[in-house]
Amino acid sequence: MLLPAGRRAHRGFAMNSIVPIRALGAQHRERVANHLLALTERDRYLRFGYSASDEQVRRYAELLDFERDEVFGIFNRRLQLIAMAHVAYAQSEDTQSCAEFGVSVLASARGRGYGGLLFDRAVTLARNRGVSMMFIHALTENTAMLKIARNAGARVHQDGSESQAYLQLPPAGLDTRMSKIVAEHFGEVDYQLKKQARQFWSLLADMQEIRQGVQDGRHQAAE
Repeated sequence: MLLPAGRRAHRGFAMNSIVPIRALGAQHRERVANHLLALTERDRYLRFGYSASDEQVRRYAELLDFERDEVFGIFNRRLQLIAMAHVAYAQSEDTQSCAEFGVSVLASARGRGYGGLLFDRAVTLARNRGVSMMFIHALTENTAMLKIARNAGARVHQDGSESQAYLQLPPAGLDTRMSKIVAEHFGEVDYQLKKQARQFWSLLADMQEIRQGVQDGRHQAAE
């Protein structure tokens, strides 16, 4: 029961070298809200377990505790947050070894395994925080999420329209600590490169507008 999570984490780390995952902080709160607001009505229902309104989604984003929990995601080249995960840690001392995983992926980014990659990262982060039990609360019809849980070796208990999956995690080792350090560094570097590229293309666009304005001015003067 303990080994599947470790093996999956190794596979996830290999893929993370291709798909950078970046830790999110309070400065990304608006991006998080925009990501969740961009989810379809159906996806909001699967993510939150109910048809969350825009106001409820914004409230969720406002209440995210980036200091206590782990929030991380995947950005595209336009710096749009296309996939995001939230690992919520229990506040009670009696349940401090437990955490809950939630994930959302935009419809345009489906089929690329992002949900599984984010779950792998969640397992690594949780193990490094001393968590021994990862819980996933999902609707029974959320087959994608339950598949991720089962593939990781989680036990799934179904009760009508809701399912509760839990995965027992092995203690953190040197491999998980190094994976966390390397993956976080790569995710940050990738984000900064995308940010610089976006600024560069914006600068080029401005320069082209200026050049076009100069040319138009010359044509008008010649006339």
